[in-house]
Amino acid sequence: MVAKNETNSNAPMEASATTVTKEGVTGIGSAAGIGSTAVVGSGAGMSATPQCPPHRSGAIVLLRHGQTVWSESGQHTGRTDLPLTNVGEQQARDAGERLRHLFPEGFDAEHVFVSPLHRARMTAQLAGFSHYQIEQALAEWDYGRAEGRTREQVAQLHGRPWKLWEDGTEVLEPSLDADWVATMPDGTQYPVHNGRGETLDEVYARTEQVIDRVLPLIERGENVLLVAHAHVLRILSAHWLGLEPSKAKIFRLDTAHYSLLSQYKGDNVIERWNC
Repeated sequence: MVAKNETNSNAPMEASATTVTKEGVTGIGSAAGIGSTAVVGSGAGMSATPQCPPHRSGAIVLLRHGQTVWSESGQHTGRTDLPLTNVGEQQARDAGERLRHLFPEGFDAEHVFVSPLHRARMTAQLAGFSHYQIEQALAEWDYGRAEGRTREQVAQLHGRPWKLWEDGTEVLEPSLDADWVATMPDGTQYPVHNGRGETLDEVYARTEQVIDRVLPLIERGENVLLVAHAHVLRILSAHWLGLEPSKAKIFRLDTAHYSLLSQYKGDNVIERWNC
């Protein structure tokens, strides 16, 4: 996931709860009678001052993985299996503390679903959720020919401006196909594949598999934790709300931040976002 323009680790952020349905925003923060969690960034990760009471039941908790080298550089990170940075590891621990305040009883192991990619599995473990199920459908969007490249680099290679949400990966020329090795600042190397990738509609379709899997648990009042990536979690949220896939771009989700999806008076809603 490209996160350079989505994350400012030095700026204070106020993460108020927003109830959203396909009809639009129905309330923000205290105006809607919903609590908020204040999250303040720091150079070592995230520290949190919880202000929300413990959550009751019936929520889908979305947790994005912590910082990686490419989330800071703005390179598209889909299937390249990068680890967390030291900052990302601390962010994951801090996220676990925030979630334990909100969910003091934790999550049953069979209700924790994690992307197969290393950065998501590291985040789950460091956050304190070491027992989980791998969910292949939670893997990040396969960016294909944009993988490992910034938006500016893709535009230069493409010969004209390019935006992921509007243009997709499918418009990029097959001449950009490649297999290469990325070297990290510490010297470790990771293979990168540039190929066809996935369309937005294809990612949207596979998020339905996740929703179908967890919906019976939510309807029974169970809480479910999904640990994955910014784009796939935003697309899943759009699907939950009945929105078009491209509407997912309006949901900012920073590294090691969580959001809550739930049901309210028969509607699928966002209960908290980017906390």
